[in-house]
Amino acid sequence: MDEHPFIPLPGYREYPVDEMIRRAVEFQTQLKRRRTVRNFSHRPVPRTVIDGCLHAATTAPSGANLQPWHFVVVSDQETKRRIRQAAEEEEQHFYRHRAPKEWLDALAPLGTDERKPFLEDAPYLIAVFAQKYGHLPDGRKIKHYYPMESVGLATGMLIAALHIAGLATLTHTPSPMKFLNEILGRPKSAERPFLLLVVGYPDKNATVPDISRKPLDEVVTYI
Repeated sequence: MDEHPFIPLPGYREYPVDEMIRRAVEFQTQLKRRRTVRNFSHRPVPRTVIDGCLHAATTAPSGANLQPWHFVVVSDQETKRRIRQAAEEEEQHFYRHRAPKEWLDALAPLGTDERKPFLEDAPYLIAVFAQKYGHLPDGRKIKHYYPMESVGLATGMLIAALHIAGLATLTHTPSPMKFLNEILGRPKSAERPFLLLVVGYPDKNATVPDISRKPLDEVVTYI
């Protein structure tokens, strides 16, 4: 008997064309409001909101449905402090020694530097890990295919879910990020840090750079 029998398509709904258009435009309008925030409030966020958004993220497609992701949700203040300290050490070295001038020039309009107070200010940090391999129920080791692509899809869905829930986010990728394995107790041989997602309410005085998105005809080609 097939280990994974096929079943009728669950949950799919077809809508009239006008309803499809309305839903597409509504979703676009929601996501156009999303901005990366670097000033976070200390206000607590109910864990049930985070759980709901993580459930949404884990519905993402993945290579062979092996779901090669692990999310570590950090709210402990001391752990956040350790993460900030380690991240700022890497960022200082990056900004002062490793970053090419072209990259620093590209970052300049965004006002970023090695200081990362948001890592302690926000109520949650979600460390996203990509798993190189996993284990079957019988204990056998199995390689994960396309883990980075799969984790990227799940992370994008998580960011969208958190935004629609009413929270702000920041994607933080200090390089290298191996300190996350050590601080969060994740296996270095099996998991690679993908990114650190900062989550919470924006500070009431938060500001963002005045930037725009490329027009659709510049990034899409129909053939």
